[in-house]
Amino acid sequence: MMKNIELPVDYNYIGVFLTLGCNLSCSYCINHTVGLDPKRKHLNSEQWLIALSRLTNLRDVPITLQGGEPTIHPGFLDIMDKLNKKVDLLTNLQFDIEKFVDKVPVEIFNRELPYPAIRVSYHPEQVKLNELKHKVIKLHELGYPIGVFSVEHPKYMKELHEAQSFFDSHQVIFKYKDLLAELNGKVFGEYKYPGACFSKELKSCMCKTSELLIAPDGSIYRCHHDLYNAKMPIGNILDPEFVIEDKFRECTYFGQCNPCDIKLKNNRYQEFGHCSVTIESIS
Repeated sequence: MMKNIELPVDYNYIGVFLTLGCNLSCSYCINHTVGLDPKRKHLNSEQWLIALSRLTNLRDVPITLQGGEPTIHPGFLDIMDKLNKKVDLLTNLQFDIEKFVDKVPVEIFNRELPYPAIRVSYHPEQVKLNELKHKVIKLHELGYPIGVFSVEHPKYMKELHEAQSFFDSHQVIFKYKDLLAELNGKVFGEYKYPGACFSKELKSCMCKTSELLIAPDGSIYRCHHDLYNAKMPIGNILDPEFVIEDKFRECTYFGQCNPCDIKLKNNRYQEFGHCSVTIESIS
């Protein structure tokens, strides 16, 4: 019999990577920087439903389905239909919204956090804005809590300003996200730990996460760096004995941290200054 998995009280996020594959291929995608394998084995919908049903004591932390692009998982709609927990969705919205509306009730996204449960990523390099407008507005009018987010890439600011103007005029949240990259010799993004990423020098440290990150095959990792590179899983959500150990762990990859782990950002209450990890004893 599988044990329940209790979420530690200081955990801020549950990230479920249904797949690392994507139906877009943006040149600035952070996933390209780590050479991840988009075809890594993934759980089927039945396995995901069993696995995620184990999560308890979630308080106001929703289960965020993401990727890659989570909607290309063959069992995506089945998971959304049968998962009896509050869900957030990170998506590029490149799917049939008629099927989505027919299968996925608005209620699964209802919660009292101050940001939209459906967070659509707009990629002007790959996505036609007019098509995205239609889909977003339709879901918005049907009552789905939806917002649009885009990476603040200097090459696409004209397109982003156009999108912001449109969605603002339709009372749909539009927000910029930091470009997390080293571009033309300049580091973009605001980070808590200087030298933790984009460095040629590796150091050791002790690191503790505030996120539950679950890879497509159910493996659980301490950070995005380990998940994307398939390094040192700390367990698997289908292991009947797995429990979360809320503790510092030794790491020898300080300098190659994934920017998602060390950037300064809002927590789930939209309070700025949160970082996914706490790092100490850097040497």
